[in-house]
Amino acid sequence: MTAAWRVVLISDFNVGSLRGLLENDEAPPPLQVTTAPFGDVAAALVDPAHPALAAGADAAVVWTRPEGVVPSFGDLLAGRDAALESVLIEVDAFAAQLAAFATRVPRVLVPTWVVPTHLRGLGAIDLRPGGLARTLVEMNHRLLRRLDDLPAIVACDAQRWIAAVGPAAHDARAWYMGKIPFAAEVFREAAHDLKAALAASAGLGRKLIVVDLDDTLWGGLVGEVGWESLVLGGHDPVGEAFADVQRALQALRRRGILLAIASKNDETVALEALRRHPEMVLRPDDFVAWRIDWGDKAAHVAALARELNLDLDAVVFIDDSPAERARVREALPQVLVPEWPEQKLLRAAALQALRCFDVAAVSAEDRARSELYAAERRRGEARAAVTSVADWQRSLDLQVTVGTLARPDLKRVVQLLNKTNQMNLRTRRTTESELAAWAEGAGRRLWALRARDRFGDAGLIGVVSAERAGDAVHVVDFVLSCRVFGREIERVMVRTVVEHARAAGAATVVAEYLPTPRNAPTLEFWRRSGFAEQSGVFRWRASDPYLAPDFIAIEPAAG
Repeated sequence: MTAAWRVVLISDFNVGSLRGLLENDEAPPPLQVTTAPFGDVAAALVDPAHPALAAGADAAVVWTRPEGVVPSFGDLLAGRDAALESVLIEVDAFAAQLAAFATRVPRVLVPTWVVPTHLRGLGAIDLRPGGLARTLVEMNHRLLRRLDDLPAIVACDAQRWIAAVGPAAHDARAWYMGKIPFAAEVFREAAHDLKAALAASAGLGRKLIVVDLDDTLWGGLVGEVGWESLVLGGHDPVGEAFADVQRALQALRRRGILLAIASKNDETVALEALRRHPEMVLRPDDFVAWRIDWGDKAAHVAALARELNLDLDAVVFIDDSPAERARVREALPQVLVPEWPEQKLLRAAALQALRCFDVAAVSAEDRARSELYAAERRRGEARAAVTSVADWQRSLDLQVTVGTLARPDLKRVVQLLNKTNQMNLRTRRTTESELAAWAEGAGRRLWALRARDRFGDAGLIGVVSAERAGDAVHVVDFVLSCRVFGREIERVMVRTVVEHARAAGAATVVAEYLPTPRNAPTLEFWRRSGFAEQSGVFRWRASDPYLAPDFIAIEPAAG
């Protein structure tokens, strides 16, 4: 079982109910939550020895009322004048405290500022300069701008929690009796979003959506009515709702979520509908794989995950049939199977409300992921056309670029470290600020690898890092995307470390394998790597060159 994360709640109001909700939420990661005394915000942020942080923290939530940390806003609430410049200076001071705090805590979640809905300020003109609403907008905007360049800090939209609950979000009685400014339902919404943000920072977001077709992507059974008679788009409310489901899926695809199909249908008929229907939003090229036949959908979902080198806990299955949902849920408990509204007009909203696709950041590689998998499918077709793996490897014209860590690559490198499970030597999880600080340490090097071949650019696909200790260079990170397994890029990574060790005059290169339930492929590679092994520790004499495959062209990174 995964060890519980230590989370500290820092606030200027009573967050006891939020603590309970976070600790009792069954979604990963499990949390052990402590609270700083409410009203002790500044001390908790600036004092490294504050008792709330005595045991250390994996993450913190800093949730404040605007008047609690920006005194000038309190003046506005009291009907006094407060210059916007003065307000924003105080916002900057609070942001500086958060920035300093984030150097001591690797993940900091900061809900935006809200005020009770009954506070009307200047009434109808409250969005003009000097109004409460206008000033709050300026404050939140300034705070977000100040936090943009701090990767350890994630701002969370508290206004969405208020809107979800509506007029009952604030209860004056709870404030006077217990210094609780929000209703329990607000804290429940907050807990779900905060937990999703923490899961995203750990790389636990879902990566693949497997969808049904009939009455899920469109209305009607295509095998019976033909593609021309499907209910989709047009001026029909239900057809419009189905088109919006497809638009929501396409938006997720553009963020890097993969789409696949598991449908009981005739493949030729179904694909013709995807290609030819004029209102179809999603086309065959939007899907990285499919299983369209009359077989068991649970078996198909498992097969699709295997084909894409994904664990089942990265998969979401969407189907309009309660029986099919129950079948997949029972057979594959790791797969997330959300209940799907029977009312078709509610389905796009249900899809958009899912939190399981949250990520810590969206990189260029994420946005191009579907295209990368489409290129991988073409590689598979090329492999099937040749007689040996070696011939296929040579036919790829593979080029690997190796460069030391550059700031623009930091986000993607951290994603690889946090999300990759199979080819991962030590499964180190980290944040951008932690990794940047580590890489600057004496005796340490980190390289990022990119790959391209005749089918296209695979992007940043590998990370390897090393640290000098005495006369040995130790491999710290050895991470490779599952998309490029089988192309011997692992040997390029090993060569990179060995060449570094030789140049540094080290005697030995050491790689220690730390087993997890998912990284057995890493052990298999190292056992055929040529390194000498003893109890999961692999060694190479640094004076001996390590050869990469001759069918891979290795290039240094530009600059």
